[in-house]
Amino acid sequence: MLEHAPLGHDVVFPQAYDPLLLFPIPRSTNRNTLPTPENWYGTDIWNAYELSWLTPRGKPIVAVGQFIFPHSSPNLVESKSFKLYLNSFSEERYVDAAAVSAIMHRDLEKAIGEQVDIRLEPLTGNDRQQCQPLEGINIDAADIDIQHYSPTPELLACLANASVVTETLVSDLLKSNCPVTGQPDWGSVQVRYTGRQINREALLEYIVSLRRHTEFHEHCVEKMFCDIWAACAPQALFVRACYTRRGGLDINPWRSSEPAQPQPARTIRQ
Repeated sequence: MLEHAPLGHDVVFPQAYDPLLLFPIPRSTNRNTLPTPENWYGTDIWNAYELSWLTPRGKPIVAVGQFIFPHSSPNLVESKSFKLYLNSFSEERYVDAAAVSAIMHRDLEKAIGEQVDIRLEPLTGNDRQQCQPLEGINIDAADIDIQHYSPTPELLACLANASVVTETLVSDLLKSNCPVTGQPDWGSVQVRYTGRQINREALLEYIVSLRRHTEFHEHCVEKMFCDIWAACAPQALFVRACYTRRGGLDINPWRSSEPAQPQPARTIRQ
């Protein structure tokens, strides 16, 4: 299926609006290989920084967009097709951001098969966004040897005779790779859980073991969630990754065993 996606192929950037540029990918393809819990929650939060259209008088408007896709949707959207789709608005004239948003709602909901939350913020000249590290204890300073660079969930373990804790652990050493082009995807990961205390060194080794893994951002987060859930059996688990920007888009999926409304995050590398 991916051989028909624009990712990995030379393309001509669109000069006119075209909803057919969107390329949906079924989530089920990868989920069928994972021990997903019966009930879980999450969204894929995409931030778009290369977004523009024209006013009715032909003046360009530039904006920052946020697109929140529910994890329960049948499909996700391939990233390069989404970039091309957004660029197809750049030579079109619209009354305001609401008119653009209405069109995007229609097209994206048709592509993924579920409702999408869209926020478009035209720039005003006084715009600010602060970067902050993900909240939690950073485990990257652990003095450990690394031997595994392909997914090794067997590394995951709780401490011997561990008591139940609630804690949030963070690593900036996440790297996976695009399944089509092989390009690296860099990110930070946040793991919040309640349960027997997880061995932090083992968790870091596991995160690094994804270094040669080839999969989309959303599927990598789902794999991490399912692997930790299966290996450590926490009472509650939340996993979020904040990936660095590519093609004017950064992707920030999260998955949780309970309903959650995670605080907005923008790391220094985003």
